Amino acid sequence: MPAMSKRDPTVRNTDSLRSQELVERPGESLSVEYKRWIDPECPEGRAKIVKTALALKNYGGGSLVIGFDNDSFESDTNNVPQDVKVAFHIDVVQGLISKYASQPFEVTVEFPEREGQPYPVITVPRGVETPVAAKSDLRSGDKTLVNVNDVYTRSLRANNTPSTTKATWKDWPDILKVCFDNREADIGRFLRRHLTGTNPQVVREFLEKLTSDSHPKATTEDSLRKYLQECEDRYFEVVKERRVQTPDHGTWEVGLLIDGDVPSHSASQEFLNLLNSSNPRHTGWPVWLDSRNFGDESTRPYVFEGAWEALLVFLDSEDMNAIDFMRLSPEGRFYLRRAFEDDIQKSPDAPAPMPRLDFTLPLRRVAESVSVGIAFAKAMGCDPEKTKLAFGFQWSNLKGRQLVSRVDPKRHISPSGSTHQDRVFTSVMVPLETPLSTLPELVNSVIQPLYEVFGGFSLSQKVVEDLTREAIEGR
Repeated sequence: MPAMSKRDPTVRNTDSLRSQELVERPGESLSVEYKRWIDPECPEGRAKIVKTALALKNYGGGSLVIGFDNDSFESDTNNVPQDVKVAFHIDVVQGLISKYASQPFEVTVEFPEREGQPYPVITVPRGVETPVAAKSDLRSGDKTLVNVNDVYTRSLRANNTPSTTKATWKDWPDILKVCFDNREADIGRFLRRHLTGTNPQVVREFLEKLTSDSHPKATTEDSLRKYLQECEDRYFEVVKERRVQTPDHGTWEVGLLIDGDVPSHSASQEFLNLLNSSNPRHTGWPVWLDSRNFGDESTRPYVFEGAWEALLVFLDSEDMNAIDFMRLSPEGRFYLRRAFEDDIQKSPDAPAPMPRLDFTLPLRRVAESVSVGIAFAKAMGCDPEKTKLAFGFQWSNLKGRQLVSRVDPKRHISPSGSTHQDRVFTSVMVPLETPLSTLPELVNSVIQPLYEVFGGFSLSQKVVEDLTREAIEGR
């Protein structure tokens, strides 16, 4: 079974290290670079830290994980520093950033452990609004390792796996898009903050304008319902074939149909590489995760009828359990079915199964799914101006539940009424060019029908914005 965080899966996992728990997401999302052990006291080691940090900053933020091979994700047992925490102390790393980055930015350094060995994880925040370049040369003898004015970014290699590289003309559109989206997000927050202090009618008209084309036509909704049913039937077939025994639990499902011209792809390893490298991986257990490196062969994806498919069932851990079934089609059709975390956890503080549902998790999952769907469609080469994403969400086994606040105890809610409805379906149409700054409005339109069956429960716009932002920022 893969290592999983003892914390809630909505929080970025640094308690254990596996390739599935650290992330790669181009443009709008956090990336991860793995490197074998390096010496931050030698020029070559310093150059690797500087190049990677600048590349991550220009790419939308991310993490540099030291002590692992970037291709196999296996631990590097050679050249381990005598004292890892001293060698990669925050003062050492931050000093390199301050010395060589044209725009100083703060980083964090954490030391999660694997089998007792600490590994440095250097995290670079998002938020760049103009490209960051090297402001000084970094030399080793007669060789220049980092040139002043160089701009670094993340780029896909031939097999669709990412790496740090000096920016070329092909990279500049993505770099500028990251900068533009960050500026756009600031504008979006400004508008929401200031509009909510004015005439409520102005606010309603503004939000209606943003979401005026967000609900699918009846024919699209029918297609989503049909697709969810087909995938649900397939799930039960796989469970029966494998003779898997699962406890009673509630379920949430998401289906995504790309509406537009989808460039040609096949159900190849390269296609999975493309999706994996573009998945924002907002959590330690992201939607549509890549399980190819999981130890148990039964959990690894396989091709069935032209699409990748995987069933993940983990029920023996006291830290975290999961039941996931997914399908990923190169034709632009994606499905995920996941058991409610509330129902299958075995930790001492886990709630009694079935009668409750944490109010934050459905909203977070919707926001995460939309963000990942946008990233997938862009990575597949869909035209943002001519493509829309039809999302269908469904929650089942709801009858008799109450909403609770478990994941984030700081957020208190009044007791909600019990549900009399067992299943809720809702859908939304998302233009591919939608900036992440406008996701709260879309998320609210999706999640409100679910909340309403709990005695008319609703969330304020501010809470929806906060939870959405936390979800897509991996907090």
